[in-house]
Amino acid sequence: MNSSEENAVSGMSAGRMRMGPAELVQAAAMARRFYLEGKSKIQIAEEFGVSRFKVARVLETALERDLVRIEIRVPAELDAERSDALRARYGLRHAVVVESPAEAEETPDPENLGEVAADLLGELVNEGDVLGLAWGRSTIHMAAALDRLPPCTVVQLTGVYDAGTAERGSVEAVRRAAQVSGGDAHPIYAPMLLPDAATASALRNQTGIARAFEYFDKVTVACVSIGSWESGISTVHDMLSDEERGHYASLGVAAEMSAHLFDADGRRVGRDLGERCITVKADQLRRVPEVVAIAGGQRKAAAIDAVLRSGLVTSLVTDTSAADYLMAAGPTPRPALNRADPDGP
Repeated sequence: MNSSEENAVSGMSAGRMRMGPAELVQAAAMARRFYLEGKSKIQIAEEFGVSRFKVARVLETALERDLVRIEIRVPAELDAERSDALRARYGLRHAVVVESPAEAEETPDPENLGEVAADLLGELVNEGDVLGLAWGRSTIHMAAALDRLPPCTVVQLTGVYDAGTAERGSVEAVRRAAQVSGGDAHPIYAPMLLPDAATASALRNQTGIARAFEYFDKVTVACVSIGSWESGISTVHDMLSDEERGHYASLGVAAEMSAHLFDADGRRVGRDLGERCITVKADQLRRVPEVVAIAGGQRKAAAIDAVLRSGLVTSLVTDTSAADYLMAAGPTPRPALNRADPDGP
């Protein structure tokens, strides 16, 4: 058993007051394999890439926390079966699916996603980590719901949608996360999209922005949003002119994440747009050990599928309406944890 597994086991055995959503989902999945499907602890360990000692402890904890009786139980807002199926389909490290109210199925990024994502970050972030937050309504909701984080540095990964609303948007999200963790905050007071590459380059060299950019290669956990290529659902789409939107649509854009554009197969397109943007590079995101996307709703489902196929995201918090689409979306994608660039070097 390696040190990270020992830490995870000791953390559970220390009798913490609550388990995070990823722990609950994983415990439920392992318990289902063991108690309902009759798999051995060794088989479960091989499937989840952990030691059999950790599997044994997780199963013990599942009994202690009353997750296992006759059936497997998790809090009502978490759909453990969909979560496990989605994790396996896309090869994710964590997938947490939240029940979406029937009347809100078509609403992009229901606010309860942010609450669950806040709990997940509390579980994933360790002391000394560098947490990166990209602009997005879902990450803003997540930051507002945070109530626990180990001491860590928090850095903003993108400029803001509207510089006039920075205090109520991603800048405030970075400050809020840093306040909860007691760590340093590195916000970016600049628009996400600039008129031209020269203006963007000049802003990147400004002292405060350059200081934030220095942390991009040190980020250990990133939190991002996903947008589909339509009005009101994509920040970048709404910031462009009609002519520019048409140009990128002609390239087959299906989704955007942190000002990076993707077609339906997860390939990056319209890379020239990045030259005008204040944002973390895609290659930098690909090197971040844990990239958590928060996105849900039927209107974003196809965009979520596209971004997951890019291999940039390792974990997902979504809702049942998006999850049902994702489980039926085309051929099975390659595992996300195989994070080679699908477009080549």
